[in-house]
Amino acid sequence: MLKQIPNILTGSRLVLAIVFLVMIFLEPRLPADRDMSFPSYLDLAFVIFVIAGLTDMFDGLAARKLNVASKFGRIVDPLADKVLICGSFVVFALIGQPKLFEFTKVQNALIQWGFAGILIAREAGVTILRQWCEAKGIKFPATLSGKLKMSVQAFAVGTVVVKMAHVQTDLWGYWFTTITYLVTLFITVYSGLLSLKKAKKLAIGADDKV
Repeated sequence: MLKQIPNILTGSRLVLAIVFLVMIFLEPRLPADRDMSFPSYLDLAFVIFVIAGLTDMFDGLAARKLNVASKFGRIVDPLADKVLICGSFVVFALIGQPKLFEFTKVQNALIQWGFAGILIAREAGVTILRQWCEAKGIKFPATLSGKLKMSVQAFAVGTVVVKMAHVQTDLWGYWFTTITYLVTLFITVYSGLLSLKKAKKLAIGADDKV
């Protein structure tokens, strides 16, 4: 039973991710004049997001402590991450968040959907690489750059939620969100390139053993 703890935590993250996404998607449908003081509806969503993010740290820690590693974990763990992170930015784009500076609705939409599209393209590419390696019997665990990417993306999601809840039109909020997006974009693309390089190296190593 103890050896199932990492998988249970991973599964819990997937469930919490779905709850969080539904809450964010429904946010624009709430009364505009509702009480936004702390703790608000968005603050609750933020807490759920943080808990979901913490399970990502603890399932890995539990797996190392219990000395267990499974194909389920290698596949479902990144899947839960993708649902939580990519899903968040898709939902943000659907509800028109974040709104930046005095940009028009179309300009903001281009930023929102463009950002989400790049993240999804990166994750799809790495997933294809991972599945390809698994099919060849090559283990392709999460990389350090991938974990850093996940942390930065999670920070970006939290930034948007906090901005929506408490600093919708503050100038510093616009700048902070913009800089966070730029840093996230760079690390996302860079980690994707590193994953491609790693997959190529693993494949060459496997071929050399044949």
